[in-house]
Amino acid sequence: MNTNETYQLVAKAIRFIKHQAGQQPNLDDIAKAVHLSPHHLQKTFRQWAGVSPKKFLQFITADHAKQLLMNGLSNQEAAWESGLSGTGRLHDLFINIEGMSPGEYKQGGRQLRIHYGFSDSPFGEMLCAATDRGICNLMFTDDRLAAVDELHAKWSEADIRRNNPDQITEISKVLYGSSPEKPLHLHLSGTPFQLKVWEALLKIPPGRLTTYSDIAGSLHRERASRAVGSAVGRNPVAYLIPCHRVIKKTGEIGEYRWGSERKSAMVGWEGIMAGIASGEG
Repeated sequence: MNTNETYQLVAKAIRFIKHQAGQQPNLDDIAKAVHLSPHHLQKTFRQWAGVSPKKFLQFITADHAKQLLMNGLSNQEAAWESGLSGTGRLHDLFINIEGMSPGEYKQGGRQLRIHYGFSDSPFGEMLCAATDRGICNLMFTDDRLAAVDELHAKWSEADIRRNNPDQITEISKVLYGSSPEKPLHLHLSGTPFQLKVWEALLKIPPGRLTTYSDIAGSLHRERASRAVGSAVGRNPVAYLIPCHRVIKKTGEIGEYRWGSERKSAMVGWEGIMAGIASGEG
């Protein structure tokens, strides 16, 4: 079973766990829902997350999200503290954002050459696209043709070619929990406010969550929670700009541009990895 097939199976299990969280399903219940034996599910899930489905459930429930936000620190402190000691997973420190010029943005990428390719990841297949100045799109997809169509729609005037960008190898390292050997540069189109929000997201350490209102407060725009939510939803670079670390003020995980199951998987994955890195796992 390849990485993408494993993730699709895990995502199906996560979907069931989320829908049945109130009943706290056991291993047999989950295995039956995904048409696997309990032994096979346990083995496959451990290969993906390093823990059992039952343990993973603890990391993707609203109660866990609330715990992360209410573990003795304020929301602001939890979100913006300096990170996990002794871990190489703070990949966000290696990411630099360069905004496109208004002309590039308005002209649909005219005079830009964009290379793209597909790669497996712990969260399913992804499409990566990059200009000569950096990554411009990273999206998870269950439909290659739809992903390519979306890329062409966004960059209607660009010269788009399928030819794996050099950054794909470094991105894969990040998604599998390692730090890149050199900084990753992002070449993004967005309004000044959107770029500020995306830069703020990079300050949220792995294993930590924050809320839309906290981000608005960090930008001194306390009443702009809705605008922050819109900017988060328009993030063109999945995972590297960690919009999955933003949840509702109620503690609910919330929706996600690339699917709520993926968001739950990312939150759980990072929570587990953070616990292992800090000696708690």
